[in-house]
Amino acid sequence: MNSALPIKQYTIRKNCTRFNQMKWIDTHTHFGMLEGSPEEALELAKSQGVYRFINIGTTPDDHGPVLQFAQKNYPSVFCTLGIHPHDAKLYNDAVEASIRVNSLQKEVIAIGEIGLDYYYMNSSLEEQKFAFEKQLQIAADLNLPVEIHTRDAEKDTIDILKKFKGSVKGLLHCFTGTQWLADEALKLGFNISISGVVTFKKATELQEVVRSLPLDRIHVETDAPFLAPMPHRGKKNTPAYVIHTADFVAQLKGISLEVLSDQILENTKKLFPKFIP
Repeated sequence: MNSALPIKQYTIRKNCTRFNQMKWIDTHTHFGMLEGSPEEALELAKSQGVYRFINIGTTPDDHGPVLQFAQKNYPSVFCTLGIHPHDAKLYNDAVEASIRVNSLQKEVIAIGEIGLDYYYMNSSLEEQKFAFEKQLQIAADLNLPVEIHTRDAEKDTIDILKKFKGSVKGLLHCFTGTQWLADEALKLGFNISISGVVTFKKATELQEVVRSLPLDRIHVETDAPFLAPMPHRGKKNTPAYVIHTADFVAQLKGISLEVLSDQILENTKKLFPKFIP
């Protein structure tokens, strides 16, 4: 029997002193895109109990700054390197070589964010599929997990991931997909990362999907500066706000904040071999 409360009874707590007594992880954030100083955002998040961060690379131009920020703030900050599907048209042999070399650095925890986005189509379908598969191969060769972006491309995403079944693991970041996508990803060994979208009033279908997810396959993230959770919706997001998403997910699952914090820590250790507790 599911012990979680009906969705209408969920509340978003604006202030909770218990958060900074636990260890939280923002699995996906963009420090270089934040409003204001990245260092100030980092310290604010730490004051709320967020002690580990994964800073995401998306284009050839941001790989240097993303890696440098992680090196400067390691081991609080790890990073990923990858080409976002929007910029798949930029993928070439030189970019691939750079990702392969730089991903050997201890701060680089995964390849990402990579995937498919058929909503904006800033790169063609062929360019996106090509870059996605090539970067999955990098992850397989380097034994690194991946962080995947998928929007309006569920079937193609799963079809491509099936080609790498058993050789690549990772997570679907900022999950807003269907129950089918979640189930298929879980079957392939992938985890699911939940963003502030789950706290939105109209996100009832997503909330039901999250309720169905196994606890040992869940992560939380901000995707800052995008998609700030309630009660900050409409503002620029920041890593400190991951605690609101975590609070909401804990209520969805009918568990305590302490249980969720401990479980996410274990999930992160297991998924990312280079992660340091």
